[in-house]
Amino acid sequence: MQTAEQNGIAHQPAAGADKHVARRTWFAGAMLAVTSHWPEYLMEAACLGLFMLSACSFTVLLQHPGSVLRQMLPSAFLRRLLTGVAMGLTAIALIYSPWGKQSGAHLNPSVTLTFLRLGKVEPWDATFYVVAQFIGGTLGVLVSALIWGEAIAHENVRYAATTPASGRTGVAFIAEVVISFLMMTMVLNVSNSARIARFTGVIAGALVATYITLESPLSGMSMSPARSFASAAPGRLWDSLWIYFTAPPLGMMLAAYVYLWLRGRHAVFCAKLHHHNDKRCIFRCNYQALLTPSH
Repeated sequence: MQTAEQNGIAHQPAAGADKHVARRTWFAGAMLAVTSHWPEYLMEAACLGLFMLSACSFTVLLQHPGSVLRQMLPSAFLRRLLTGVAMGLTAIALIYSPWGKQSGAHLNPSVTLTFLRLGKVEPWDATFYVVAQFIGGTLGVLVSALIWGEAIAHENVRYAATTPASGRTGVAFIAEVVISFLMMTMVLNVSNSARIARFTGVIAGALVATYITLESPLSGMSMSPARSFASAAPGRLWDSLWIYFTAPPLGMMLAAYVYLWLRGRHAVFCAKLHHHNDKRCIFRCNYQALLTPSH
């Protein structure tokens, strides 16, 4: 009679054992990412929280009918312009802040997932960045609600929510794809140029200001699932949230594919928006190669 070993049974690992090993490997990878990179995750959360606090505050000041600024500025275009300038400067300040310099200042799941697709972010880092962005942004809106009280829920403010023009969800979707495509196209081309890489954050802020001024009547100007969710959750404004979960990632991914087609994967050096600093980098970084004379 043949033994189990002779039949080859003993040499075949049990399916349950394989699953147990896989679970342990999965858990170990997650824990290693958290214990090594938790400061960057908290920085991403804090930065988007501050961005949302700024967005809610300026929306109350410039849109609430009881605001002195709102009464002084009857022009809707001028109010959007001032909001755009304020939020553009907020974005620039966060990108060039010590926290932004270290985390890379993605502040947007669409940006993080695009750099994951480009091979510059580890999967677990991308996962925790996205989670941090959603949590941080939502906390920023909740803190704003504590500061501004009932004013933040007024129909002119609505938690600084991003909503499409009435009955124009298709237009809003296309607009979000376009502005997201242009933003990521800029980020990839500027941040991967040795001569102008340090100005990526300034140009990103200028685009934010321009989009809020000119594009926000179409879609509310989001580019970020986390930013839109942060306003939608406290206000329970779910109707058009699908636009902001699909169009921005689509637009940025399209920009990445075009960039790869034109320049190749070797021309993506890191996932930070601002790398000209002494902060550590947790990404698959090849930034020093960008600074060599050949580039």
